[in-house]
Amino acid sequence: MRNTPYKRDLIASEFWLDTPLDKMNKPQWEAICDGCARCCLHKFIEDDSIEEGMQVTDIPSEDGDIKYTNIACHLLNQKTCACTSYEKRSELVPDCVTLTKENLEHIFFMPPSCSYRRLHEEKGLASWHPLLNKGKKTKMHELGITVRNKVVSDDAVDMNDFEDYIVIWPLSEID
Repeated sequence: MRNTPYKRDLIASEFWLDTPLDKMNKPQWEAICDGCARCCLHKFIEDDSIEEGMQVTDIPSEDGDIKYTNIACHLLNQKTCACTSYEKRSELVPDCVTLTKENLEHIFFMPPSCSYRRLHEEKGLASWHPLLNKGKKTKMHELGITVRNKVVSDDAVDMNDFEDYIVIWPLSEID
């Protein structure tokens, strides 16, 4: 599990107001993640142009339709909405996408509420973001932004039945 990235001095600096994503240092970059865990949900792309060997960040055709499910990665702590093996997640789950400055252009698969996506699209941080709430996720949980109490673990379902788990709530963008 990662340590909280919301340090008092980082919050006080309000770096997100004038530091572009591609210029952020590691602590700033990590603090942009709001910890909602919506990125930990299994997503499926309905697209006839998907080919064998495509990477998870390869952009499908514009006709591709992303379907979110309420099936979460088995590494997710569903109460804290944090990865239990954050530093090793990409090794343990090869399809886990580690968002970086280099693949930021390809974040089409991230939910609209994703703070990296919001900043990339010049929307600013949402009012519920921990950086705007003394480093706390309380407001996020109260508003239903996080996946808490909404998901099942991928090791508890038959992934062939993913259609039974399709949901639209990850597409909501509450500000």
